[in-house]
Amino acid sequence: MICRGIRGAVCAETNQADAILKATRLLLERIAAANDLAPTDIASVIFTTTADLDATYPAQAARELGWTQVPLLCMQEMSVVGSLQHCIRVLIHWNTERATEEIQHVYLGEAQALRPDLAEQGPLVTPKEERG
Repeated sequence: MICRGIRGAVCAETNQADAILKATRLLLERIAAANDLAPTDIASVIFTTTADLDATYPAQAARELGWTQVPLLCMQEMSVVGSLQHCIRVLIHWNTERATEEIQHVYLGEAQALRPDLAEQGPLVTPKEERG
């Protein structure tokens, strides 16, 4: 089995714990569904947030989804002038037999601007559209 990376990103609506957790849960749920991902196959997860998000740790959302045995780490994204605000990024280290080109990376809402080349992989929606 090989360890591969799954990337994704989403923007929280505000710097409030509930908004950060909601956006992170949505992102993780979409990544898991797109890749048939089981927490038992995850080696570790790294989350980053932009400096304007400090109300809670995005890793809490993973714990709430039952990822209790997965090593999680939260860090601050480097600050670049003009970069996307309220952004949560994730890198999941996944033990899988899948080839690199079979992995579905997920960028939601405004975060699609980070990787527009991946938008063709599948339907990407904004967190507002998910609320229905």
